[in-house]
Amino acid sequence: MRHPLHPRTLVLASLLAAVGAAQAGTVTVLTSFPKELTGIYKKAFEDKHPGIKIEILNKNTTASIAYIKELPAGQRPDVMWASAPDAFEVLARDKLLQSAPEVVNPATPAKIGNYPINDPGGLYYGQALAGYGMMWNTRYMAANKLPAPKEWMELARPEYFGHVAISSPSRSGPTHLTVETILQGEGWDKGWSQMLEIMGNAAAVTDRSFAVPDGVNNGQYGIGIVIDFFGLAGKYSGFPVDFVYPSVTAVVPANIALVAGGKNIDEAKKFMAYTLTKEGQELLFDPKISRMPILPYNQLKVPAGYPDIHAVAKRAKVQFDSELSGARYQVVVSLFDQMVTFRLKELQAATKAIHDAEKRLKAKPNAQAADLVRQARSHAYAPLVGEANVKNEQFLELFRKNRREVAVSKELTGLEEMWGSKSRGNYERARALADQAIALLK
Repeated sequence: MRHPLHPRTLVLASLLAAVGAAQAGTVTVLTSFPKELTGIYKKAFEDKHPGIKIEILNKNTTASIAYIKELPAGQRPDVMWASAPDAFEVLARDKLLQSAPEVVNPATPAKIGNYPINDPGGLYYGQALAGYGMMWNTRYMAANKLPAPKEWMELARPEYFGHVAISSPSRSGPTHLTVETILQGEGWDKGWSQMLEIMGNAAAVTDRSFAVPDGVNNGQYGIGIVIDFFGLAGKYSGFPVDFVYPSVTAVVPANIALVAGGKNIDEAKKFMAYTLTKEGQELLFDPKISRMPILPYNQLKVPAGYPDIHAVAKRAKVQFDSELSGARYQVVVSLFDQMVTFRLKELQAATKAIHDAEKRLKAKPNAQAADLVRQARSHAYAPLVGEANVKNEQFLELFRKNRREVAVSKELTGLEEMWGSKSRGNYERARALADQAIALLK
């Protein structure tokens, strides 16, 4: 004969069941997106699906990849949602994504320009579109009598010294994509030279993406190198800012994917599918989000004057190669840190001296001084790693290895320290050469 359960036992059992149900109905979304975006989607989805809760776990893209890799199957977040297609290539290569074709909206176009909106391998899906460019504070620019830039290389001009901000690509997926877009558009060697010239004018390299648009919105910085929705969100939210796509830009999808080894697959698929519906796509037009939808404009209620991202894609000079970007991802972010992030003061000083010498040369031509300035430029703006190296699979493979392994860590640390030391030496030599030129022109 069965004994009746004690009332307290029944209460405990019901509580445990409730906790289990709550856990079963919780979708953990790992994302680099700001709370202004994720909060709007969380509320809209939970209102439509009251039995499912969305838990937002915010990490930058690089940290998100590491986080997923470190967790065992069954304990991973359910959804990865971020701007960087090459980050999804890395996760796909490591078999950390799971196919979910049923979430795809059949109205989604196959491509944006020549770029597939959804992963041809079926492991991740375009949720929004993004391009890369520059935003600026109109009041700041007027106060400092600066013209609005249109192309990347304009930011290397002397008048922009100390007025440009960027986030570190090792901490920001969108910034990495911007750097990679320039490298693909200009070629590896020319692209790095151009990037170093621009960075010589940088006022700051921030450690989070959001710090750049926030700084431009409030007038701390004049110009920010950003993904489009940062500039457009500021503009449509009423800040005195504007944004432009340079000709060397790319339009690529921001993606959403089901993580292999997540806890709540079915609920996660419902959230993913919602973001791709007409309703979910129109949330992108909220001024706080200001992103570009993947669905055609003729299927949506588009605000008047909203940028036509398909027109931008048609005229963009870069057809982004996410496989190439993913293959050299760690090399690019490490090089940028060693040449720019950790050596910004030395690069600024070299650039300021070069600008000063070139200004004097215009007023007082001198062949010897001109040669010294050319030498200074060759030291300051030359990439430390040539294109042949990043085509070497053995070299690239070193950066894909587990850094927690002692031998790998020692080899990479030694290489990066060498890059950092060489950068410092190059910038100090460049400044000394420019100073010599200045001395000849006094």
